[in-house]
Amino acid sequence: MFDKILLNSYETPYQTAPFSKIKDEFYLPSFKEAIQNAKNEIDAITNNPETPSFENTIEALDFSGEQLDRISSIFFNLNSAETNDTIQKIAQEVSPLLSEFSNDVTLNEDLFKRVKAVYDKKDTLNLTIEQQTLLDKKYKGFSRNGANLPEDKKEELREIDKKLSQLKLKFGENVLAETNAFEMLITDKADLSGLPDGAKEAAKQLAESKQKEGWLFTLDYPSYIPFVTYADNRELRKKMSLAAGSKGFKNDDLDNQQIVLDIVNLRHQRANLLGYKTHAHFILEERMAETPENVNNFLNELLDKAKPAATKEFENLQNFAKELDGITSLEKWDGAYYSEKLKQKLFSLDDELLKPYFKLENVIDGAFTVATKLFDLQFEEIDTIDKYHEDVLTYKVTNTNGDFIAVFYADFFPRAGKRNGAWMTSYKPQYIKNDENSRPHVSIVCNFTKPTKSKPSLLTFNEVTTLFHEFGHALHGILANTTYPSLSGTSVFWDFVELPSQVMENWCYEKEALELFATHYETGEVIPMDLVEKIKESATFHEGMQTLRQLSFGLLDMSWHGGDSPESITSVKAHEAKAFSKTKLYPDVEDNCMSTAFAHIFQGGYSSGYYSYKWAEVLDADAFEYFKEEGIFNKGVATKFKDHVLSQGGTESPMTLYKRFRGQEPKPEALLKRAGLLK
Repeated sequence: MFDKILLNSYETPYQTAPFSKIKDEFYLPSFKEAIQNAKNEIDAITNNPETPSFENTIEALDFSGEQLDRISSIFFNLNSAETNDTIQKIAQEVSPLLSEFSNDVTLNEDLFKRVKAVYDKKDTLNLTIEQQTLLDKKYKGFSRNGANLPEDKKEELREIDKKLSQLKLKFGENVLAETNAFEMLITDKADLSGLPDGAKEAAKQLAESKQKEGWLFTLDYPSYIPFVTYADNRELRKKMSLAAGSKGFKNDDLDNQQIVLDIVNLRHQRANLLGYKTHAHFILEERMAETPENVNNFLNELLDKAKPAATKEFENLQNFAKELDGITSLEKWDGAYYSEKLKQKLFSLDDELLKPYFKLENVIDGAFTVATKLFDLQFEEIDTIDKYHEDVLTYKVTNTNGDFIAVFYADFFPRAGKRNGAWMTSYKPQYIKNDENSRPHVSIVCNFTKPTKSKPSLLTFNEVTTLFHEFGHALHGILANTTYPSLSGTSVFWDFVELPSQVMENWCYEKEALELFATHYETGEVIPMDLVEKIKESATFHEGMQTLRQLSFGLLDMSWHGGDSPESITSVKAHEAKAFSKTKLYPDVEDNCMSTAFAHIFQGGYSSGYYSYKWAEVLDADAFEYFKEEGIFNKGVATKFKDHVLSQGGTESPMTLYKRFRGQEPKPEALLKRAGLLK
């Protein structure tokens, strides 16, 4: 049985997942058995004849279900990174079971009575700050999820949660199927005009792998982004852009419009059932931002600052396209193309000029070197642990004393069973139990350009910052040092979780850091300093438009989840157009819709939380300013960041942790200054 594998009937180094031993058919019976075992653990806590205490109730709860958590993390991580039809079918079957189990716990009246008994006497218990946080979190976990509801309302909540878990999965499956379904085969070499050699070679290789003559392009980012950025053929850029923008919006079997409406309505019903005005009110109660009003004020304040700059940038871009090619109406499929041309003209900087200095292996080493200099970590590639795909790289992480700190997985290339984008995840959390510090297993997953026959994987500068971003999340997991698993690593408020990731991106712009890893893949030459200067100069290029784009996603998210009556929304497209009205620059494309493929909020965990990227930018700009004041590799500042932010997880209020590191609350001026929006 698969669950026996997880309980070390197979001896694996560092208790790592035995991927090669796991067959798809193991999952369902193992889930069922693990759920039953977790139920037994819950029953033992609930039926304990002793007086409820922090140890026998709150602590016991946090350490319960470990076996189920491990199976879930392996299964759902693979459903994102290496899925297939069988796994997707199992996911549809398993999700309601997990949802039901979760409800069985939070709606267990006798268990809640024990939790409440401990909570009511918390002031007399002499708890540590971490214990106080855990107690508060466990109590709210019940009260915020229906423990105080009458029985009939509890049943209603169960039904809603079951439906939501299935809808979110179906949404993601449809987006993945749409991404995989589109292919554009080019047979006329003239249609490749403008494309970099690397993009052409990759397309040729992809066509060959599918026994086709010509050059094959897909909606996977390493194929899609170069095409819409460099291809001179406007009609083909349009074709690619329309395909990407119409995912889940074709009124066919993979259409997500009704799913979006159903998810939004069910979330609203759930919030109302629990006594909250909207889903956003429910979510934001447990965020730094606290209320939808605060989020909307934050987004609109940034919008006021960014819109004049964005409008001016867009006008300049329109004029540039008109002068260059006589384009009278700049469309969405023109944006990346003419932006890149204008950037080259203004800064003599071309991504293709930079790519030879960013060989993937060197960038990985660069990220590791930065982590060594800042946080005393060592990364050693090992081949003694199982991987779920041959592309995955595996590392043992130690400190400078040689102590084992973590297992680190890295998965960098696109493939059919892997969703687009980049993310960090975990296969096992860190915690301290029976005086043993059990260390985490952390993974980052990206979709970068694969090596070709003649070239290694060479990253665009945007991909370099993406790698550092996800690596920042990974460091948050790797350096975790808390007692309880539910407070460990990235288990923090969602508008705080992006701080470690976004702050790491800053090192990509610094000469002192770039010199460590940005060397030409053929000559070994360190990146010329004039290129570094151009990278820095161009960092704020079209920052107004980029900011507006991010704000538009945040405002769309809030429009879906912060409105009083989502049931009155009948058209996904019309609702979206209204939400985008204040941030719109390009003409609308009738056949395109953002919401039907907006996986962050309809499949992932960012509903009512997309604003957190911008929120965390305020934190990261302010935090990096501190590094710059003292030196970007200053050990004192790095140690404070490690001790007060990276290692602490969710043990205290994020603002308390931040102020302990920084000595003050973050100032938005640092972000506006960095973005060139502060005059």
